[in-house]
Amino acid sequence: MALENDTRAPDFELANQFGEHIRLKDFQGKSAVALVFFPLAFSTTCTSELCELRDNLNLFRQSGVELIGISVDSKATLRAWAEQESYDFTLLADFWPHGAVAKEYGVFLDQKGFATRATFVIDQRGIIRASFITAPGQSRSIDEYRTALEQVLPANV
Repeated sequence: MALENDTRAPDFELANQFGEHIRLKDFQGKSAVALVFFPLAFSTTCTSELCELRDNLNLFRQSGVELIGISVDSKATLRAWAEQESYDFTLLADFWPHGAVAKEYGVFLDQKGFATRATFVIDQRGIIRASFITAPGQSRSIDEYRTALEQVLPANV
């Protein structure tokens, strides 16, 4: 079961597409974070979704929210995909232990071996303020992100 809104987001540390270690706790007091779990790099729906996020990156930046994608892919795979698609945001490898962060957030699909499409918007204090999950094969809409980002505007932090 996915984590609920108004609960503390579990801290984690994962390597990004460049091999740098990123820790969720390091964003506390600095910026809100949108964690975007997706099944697999290079897949059609995931590419379409993340390209839409790339094309709307200012929506996150204007809201003071750091956009971070997470999948079970390796950092090398994520780097190749980010370069191919010109993603200018962080992608994290939940590679090993396999899907550990997705499991902590309650969005790992054991029968498939990867995370479902789930988004958690976390405020500067580390509290989940908004979240949404789509059915398998269904993309998340940019309108869902707009609504979620409203939950972490500075007046609410």
